[in-house]
Amino acid sequence: MSSAPHAPDAEALVTPLAWIGADGALAWCNPAFASWLGVGARRLLGRPLLALEVEEPGRLESALARLEDDGTPLRLRRMHLRHPEGAERFADLWLSAAEAGGVLVEAHPVDEFPGDDPALMLPSALSATLKGLAHELRNPLAGLKGAAQLLGRRVDERDRELTGLIQDEVARLASLVDGLMQPQAQGPREPVNIHAVLERVLRLAESDAGWAVRLVRDYDPSLPELLGDADRLVQALWNLVRNAIQAGAGTVTLRTRAEHGLHLGDRVWPLVLRLEVVDDGRGVPAELADTLFLPLVTGQAEGNGLGLPLAQQVAREHRGSLGWRSRAGHTVFTLLLPITDGDDA
Repeated sequence: MSSAPHAPDAEALVTPLAWIGADGALAWCNPAFASWLGVGARRLLGRPLLALEVEEPGRLESALARLEDDGTPLRLRRMHLRHPEGAERFADLWLSAAEAGGVLVEAHPVDEFPGDDPALMLPSALSATLKGLAHELRNPLAGLKGAAQLLGRRVDERDRELTGLIQDEVARLASLVDGLMQPQAQGPREPVNIHAVLERVLRLAESDAGWAVRLVRDYDPSLPELLGDADRLVQALWNLVRNAIQAGAGTVTLRTRAEHGLHLGDRVWPLVLRLEVVDDGRGVPAELADTLFLPLVTGQAEGNGLGLPLAQQVAREHRGSLGWRSRAGHTVFTLLLPITDGDDA
């Protein structure tokens, strides 16, 4: 039998969690659950869980009746939920029976789209525009690559690292441009040292922000390698760090930790990487909370609104998830990635 979550630990989790009492009403929820539904916790407490159900009344009630007393979790795919004062939400719900007739609810949000990829919802005209932009970027990127190669031959060893960084980033951008013009199937996964990926991201941040931002490493050195695409992970994490810099952060912390027995997708993973990008910037504007991961949505004057959707897509490619919580002066983006061996790839 599951027991109520220990409040100090559960309060800090990015995963939305709720505790349903024997009477079927919400007795507790963590901040992530309330934020996800777009209302304050006080508006949720005391409200029947069944009252949040949309479109298919009876599905939740039937699931609750089927719960096993031994705490075995029951998964409900793509539940459609809404609080009258909040926003519509979609999630895979994990329900598990608890002591005294209660139920623990763990929500794994999914996008509010009928397909798996938000990009499929882009109008065809926008898709054509992106492809046209990608085509126009090819020539400038080729020029940058050639200039960096020539410069690399003329500078001393100390500056050659910077020209090498330019060439690496040009190659990465060229790959991204090619993907916009002609999407490719995912390539094979290789063992990746996540801290090597983060060091590359920090090098980019140092070049971009100089000494204006304090960059903090908070690594768990015991983490094993994971199977993935290092370039795609660099791309996703650099987008997150750059967003923090553009939000006026004075300090950005990159933190890695191990989590055990987490639900990701349709299975429980014995070992999961929790990677957090923490900053003390302005935070996510309240008006963007519901649309943050949609393409072309941005709160930055210099932003293009593609960084977070791309980061979310990279998380999916690695069978993981990307979530966030934010207030002024404290924003955390959390990337959860399963750590697997070759047999699970």
